[in-house]
Amino acid sequence: MARRRFQSLEEALRWLDGHINLESAMPDRRAVPTLDRMREIATLLGDPQRTYPVLHLTGTNGKGSTAAMATALLAAMGLSVGTYTSPNLSSVNERLAIRGDPIGDTAFADLLGSLADIEALVSERLTRFELLTAAAFAWFSDEAVDAAVIEVGLGGTWDATNIVDATVAVITNISYDHTEVLGPTLEGIAADKSGIVKAGSRVVIGERDPGLVEVIRGRAEAAGAADLWVAGRDFDCTENRVAVGGRLVTLRTPGGHYPDVLVPLHGPHQGRNAATALAAVEAFFDRPLDPGVVEEAFAQVQVPGRIEVLGRHPLTVVDGAHNVAGMEALARALAEEFSVDGPRVAVIGMLRGRDPLAMVAALGVAGLDTVVTCAPDSPRALTATDVAEAARALGVRAIVGGSVGDALALAEPMVGDDGMLLVAGSLYVVTEAREILLGSERARHDPRPSQ
Repeated sequence: MARRRFQSLEEALRWLDGHINLESAMPDRRAVPTLDRMREIATLLGDPQRTYPVLHLTGTNGKGSTAAMATALLAAMGLSVGTYTSPNLSSVNERLAIRGDPIGDTAFADLLGSLADIEALVSERLTRFELLTAAAFAWFSDEAVDAAVIEVGLGGTWDATNIVDATVAVITNISYDHTEVLGPTLEGIAADKSGIVKAGSRVVIGERDPGLVEVIRGRAEAAGAADLWVAGRDFDCTENRVAVGGRLVTLRTPGGHYPDVLVPLHGPHQGRNAATALAAVEAFFDRPLDPGVVEEAFAQVQVPGRIEVLGRHPLTVVDGAHNVAGMEALARALAEEFSVDGPRVAVIGMLRGRDPLAMVAALGVAGLDTVVTCAPDSPRALTATDVAEAARALGVRAIVGGSVGDALALAEPMVGDDGMLLVAGSLYVVTEAREILLGSERARHDPRPSQ
C-alpha cells in the first residue's frame, strides 16, 4: 500500500498528537461507546490482530507488572512475543515492544505514515490511543510474532484493544479507579472489565472478593468462556517472603508447583501478580511449565516506575501508584522492605478525579515525615495546594512545591544520605521525576542497583 513517509519520528508524533488524547483529557463520562472505528481500521489493515494468539490483560492495578511477567514467561518458552502496554515512561516507543525491545524510531515513523494514509478511509477520525493500538496490532503482524500480550488501556468492554479474541483473558483485580467513566460501583467496574472475555477464552481471575468473582464468572459464562481459573482456588502464591532485590515466592497452578522463585520486584502484591501471570501462561500452553524456565523468566523481569529503586544514598524510590489500592500496596511494601534511619520525605502529585485525602491516608504505614506536593504536567493535574491541604488535614507536614522539579529541589535537601525520598501519586509525576533523578549528579555517582 502507498505510504506517506514522515521525515522523522518527531514529525510522525506531531501528527499522532493532533488526535484526541483521552489519557491527558479524561472525559467526565464515556461518550456513546463504540468499537466501530477500531474495527474499520483493523479491516483496512487486514485484521492483523487475528494473525497471532493474544493474552489480553485488564484490571485496576498490576496490569503492567503482570504483562511484563507473562511476556518474560512466554519468551522463556521460546516464543517471539509482542507486548503492548500503556502509558509510557520515557518515550511512546515503549508501548510497542517485541522480545522486550521497543519499536525503533524509523519503523515507528513508517508505521504511523501508513496509518496516516489509511485513516482517511475511516468514517470517523480516530483517537490517539486507537491509532497506537492499531499500530501495535499491525507491527506485531508484520513482524510475525508468535504471541502478543495486550494490556487494556481503560476498562475492558469498550477499550480500543477489545477487538482481539483472547486466547487467555486475565483480570488482575478490581478496585475503585476511573469511576467517572467506568461507574461508581465495584460490581459495575468488574462487569466492564469482564468484557474482554470472548467465546473460547480461558479466563484467569486474580481478584479474590467472592462477590466480584461471581460477577466476572457470570459475564464469562455468558460470553462462552472455555475455562475459568480463580486465585486462591486454582492458583496462588503460597509463600511470599522478602529477599535481596525483591521477593522469594512459591507458586502453585492447576498443573504445577514452583517453590522458591525469585521475583526481582518489590512489594508482597508482586507475588500475587506472579501467580496470576504464571497461571495465564500455563493456561496459554494448556500445560505446566518447567520450573527452571519459570525461574529463568522471572529473574529477567523489570518494571520501571513500579516501586523502582533509583538510588541508595539516600534511598530513592519511585512508584506510579495512582489510586488508593495502589497507594496501600506501596505503603505495605515500604514498611516491610525498606528501613532507613533518616527522614522519610515524599513528593506527591496526582490527577483530578482522585481523592487526595484518601490517597495520602493510604500511605499512613509508610511513616512519612514530610510531603512535598506538586502538580504533574497534565491538563488533568490536581493543584499542589489541594494535595497539601489534604495532607495537613491528616496531620502530615506538607509543603507546596509547584512543579515536579520544584518539589524535588525542595525535598532532596530534607532527606540527607540516610533518609528516603519517595515519589508517587501519578505516572506523570514519576515520569518527570525519573528524568530529573536519573540525570542528576547524585544518580550518576550512585547508580541504580540492578532490579
